[in-house]
Amino acid sequence: MRISTKGRYALCVMLDLAQHYGEGCVSLKDIAARQNISKKYLEQIVALLNRPDMLKTVRGAQGGYMLARTPNKYTVAEILRLAEGSLAPVPNLEDPSEAAAAADSQLLYVWQGLFDNVNSYLEGITLQDIIDHQMNSFDYMI
Repeated sequence: MRISTKGRYALCVMLDLAQHYGEGCVSLKDIAARQNISKKYLEQIVALLNRPDMLKTVRGAQGGYMLARTPNKYTVAEILRLAEGSLAPVPNLEDPSEAAAAADSQLLYVWQGLFDNVNSYLEGITLQDIIDHQMNSFDYMI
């Protein structure tokens, strides 16, 4: 399984918004500069994420984006599914009736196990977890 640039950048956008949670709207221009991603490409990414339960959007000069929920309410799996469409390692795995009819059905348990483990792992990581991990991994020197 491979996460595309679209999925990685979607996670970067959401993490950037999480890091600025509570500070008001964040412009795509600011996110683009901090993440070193073109603003034009970010517009495409935000279009995938722009749902009422994911982002709040404010138009105008002081507008931008902010998280619709607290950072601990977003999982990596949820964000990647919006960007990637599916986290399944093989086609049709999310629909059991189609998966059972697949040509490699003798390997179905292998793919299902991989899918279950990936989903479980990514569902267990929130944006807040990533922020906390970053904060705890800094080495301080005096």
